[in-house]
Amino acid sequence: MSGQLVAAEGLPWPPSVGDFYPPDLAGPWVTKFTLMVWLAVGILIIFFMATYRNPKLVPSKGQWYAESIYGLVRDNIAREQMGKDGIRFAPYFTVLFCFIAVTNLFGVTPGLQISPNSHIAFPIVLAAITYVMYLYIGVRKQGLGRYLKQSLIIPGVPWPMHFLLIPIEFLQNFINRPVTLAVRLFANMFAGHLILLVFTVGGFVMLASDNIFIQATSIFSFLMAILMAFFEVLVSLLQAYVFVTLTANYIGTSLADGH
Repeated sequence: MSGQLVAAEGLPWPPSVGDFYPPDLAGPWVTKFTLMVWLAVGILIIFFMATYRNPKLVPSKGQWYAESIYGLVRDNIAREQMGKDGIRFAPYFTVLFCFIAVTNLFGVTPGLQISPNSHIAFPIVLAAITYVMYLYIGVRKQGLGRYLKQSLIIPGVPWPMHFLLIPIEFLQNFINRPVTLAVRLFANMFAGHLILLVFTVGGFVMLASDNIFIQATSIFSFLMAILMAFFEVLVSLLQAYVFVTLTANYIGTSLADGH
């Protein structure tokens, strides 16, 4: 019945996934998402340039924040996942972590209220960068033949089993890793945006009802929206940490000598 009423008023029904995304601003190349990506890049450039413009032995508050972020990524991600080889990747991992964290937090930022990572295209690009590094570093260090042998062939297994294991290893190492890396980030950010949208819009719909009881219960929907917004902040930072940790783990396997 409600769908018929909505359709009668000339509005589209049922809603599609596209309804959750902002419209293009000037064609497909200039969208709200692309502007937010450039905004995140600008924020990070200004932040790190400002905090390290005049570094001191006794750091200022801003310098301390920047050094703490770098130290977290270097010690708890790069060194933990890759050992001493991970130190040279720490700057890249730090930038990647900060970029994903900032774009994720746009989902709970007033006026923006959606993360670019809730659109599958952006996580795919980030996962593709990781995938190219993963392959390039492995082939560069070990050579193509040895790298494929190490990635696909499990030592000590009877040779007939390789007919089964090689396709499984190929699927796991070269297909599942980039796909799951992108889908995990996308799914979490899209789901978070959807939950916030449901509680926020639901609160306004109940508030506009003619039933005073339904109007009163709208406060619970708004409270849940606020609660979920705080929860989304934690999820945003956690997903940035997970993405960079898995990136370091994958690149670490390319640098490893054994299977």
